[in-house]
Amino acid sequence: MKGLIPAAGMGTRLEPITLAIPKELLMVGDKAVIEYVIDAMKMVGITEITIVVGWRKHAILDYLGSGKRLGVKFTYVVQDKRDGLGKAVFAGEHTIGKEPFLVVLGDNFFYPKTFLKDILTFHNEINADATIGVAKVGDPTRHGMIKPGENNKIIDIVEKPSVDDAPSNLGCIGIYIFNSDIFDAIKKTKPGYNNEIQLTDAIKILIEEGKEVCFKEIEGKHIDVGTLEDLRMANDFLLKL
Repeated sequence: MKGLIPAAGMGTRLEPITLAIPKELLMVGDKAVIEYVIDAMKMVGITEITIVVGWRKHAILDYLGSGKRLGVKFTYVVQDKRDGLGKAVFAGEHTIGKEPFLVVLGDNFFYPKTFLKDILTFHNEINADATIGVAKVGDPTRHGMIKPGENNKIIDIVEKPSVDDAPSNLGCIGIYIFNSDIFDAIKKTKPGYNNEIQLTDAIKILIEEGKEVCFKEIEGKHIDVGTLEDLRMANDFLLKL
C-alpha cells in the first residue's frame, strides 16, 4: 500500500506564522508535525509516500528532501490551485495508480504512533472499498461528520455542518483508506463547501454508488494543528508524557 499526505493548505487560522512557514512544518516537540505522520506510515510498512504540496512548497521539499533521512521515498506533486481536499487527493492519481492507498493529513498530530495499525487491520479484514478514521469531536464545524449505520457502515457524510445539522458526534479526523474508485468519484464531484471540491462529497458519491464505505473509531490523542491554541495543546501534551 502507498501513502499520500496532503500538505498544500495555507493555514490561514495560524497567520502570521504560516505566511512564512507551512503549517505542516510547525514544530511539535522536536520535529515538524508532518514527521509524526511519516513515522506512523513507516511503522505500518508504508514507505512510498506521495506528498501534495502547494503553498510554500519549497520549504517542505527543503525540510523533507528525498525521504532518505526518514527511511522512506517521497514523490512530490503540486496542487497549483487551492480548490479543496478532494483535488489534493486527485493530484496524486498518477503516482498512486490502481493500488489501494492511505491518506493522512499532514497537519494532524496523533498519539500513539501506532494509530494506523488498527484501521489498516480493520480495513483489510472487512475488505471495504473505503475506510474513514473518525473520533468523537466537540466542534462539527471543523470536520466532515458521518451518519453511522450497522456494522461500521457509513450511511451519510456532511462537510462541516452546524451543531444542529450534524448527523452524529463522529467526525473525520484526517485518516482515509481508499482504492482507485475515489478518483472517479472526485471527477464527478461538484464544488461544495467554500466552493471547493470536498473529499467528503466524493465519499458521499461512493456511498450513493453502493460502495462499501466504513468507519473505524481511532483511539488515542488527535489534535488538528489548525490554530495556535491547537499547536500549544500538542506541545503541552508531548511535554507531559
